[in-house]
Amino acid sequence: MFRGVFITGTDTEVGKTVVAAGVALALRKKGLDVGVMKPVATGAIKRKGSSFSLDALFLKKAARTDDSLKLINPVLLAAPLAPVTASALENKEVNLREIKRAFKNILESHEFIIVEGIGGLLVPLKPGYFVADLAKDMALPLLIVSRPGLGTINHTLLTIRAAKAHGLKPLGVIFNWTKKRRVGLAEKTSPEEIHKAAKVPILGTLPFIQGLSVEEGKFGRLTQVFRQHININALIQSP
Repeated sequence: MFRGVFITGTDTEVGKTVVAAGVALALRKKGLDVGVMKPVATGAIKRKGSSFSLDALFLKKAARTDDSLKLINPVLLAAPLAPVTASALENKEVNLREIKRAFKNILESHEFIIVEGIGGLLVPLKPGYFVADLAKDMALPLLIVSRPGLGTINHTLLTIRAAKAHGLKPLGVIFNWTKKRRVGLAEKTSPEEIHKAAKVPILGTLPFIQGLSVEEGKFGRLTQVFRQHININALIQSP
């Protein structure tokens, strides 16, 4: 069994956090002790004098873990920008040693770890160091979250090629509906075209879920819908 998975997206706002939470909820339903991590987050929220990442908080709730938000999200930056830019504005280093210490701690404390990246694989965390480099350093297989609409073939194949160029193993692709829209011919045919071109498994399509909100910490029917539409076993079975 794999000890974990690194979740990336073909772009920002494709629903990585929702998919990561769905994985956590589904694996918990199977009886696994799940740890979660959002190594780097930007666009920090301030409430009652504290700053935190909504994504990290959502993952913590999904995993029902006692791990602190600081452990789950060791690097938090205020500006909603690429980490390399946000850290320069704050004169704050993206501390890779701190990230790796937190990763080791969570990995050793749980049966399975779910790590959510920021943006896509080629988002720079530091000059010359990208999300793909962090995924490789963590030695986790890759789960790619993609949009289901027109243009997804190009974006997804580019992400798969970038992953393989960095020595990463893509476990599969999940398509995620972030909005309620009509399912057209592109949405119906793109997954199969991606599978044929890249030989990477398509693990399912997550439909839009009414009542689901990362901002409000609401899961809606995410657990049930995720288990119904996504091949969760592919994420925990050794090849």
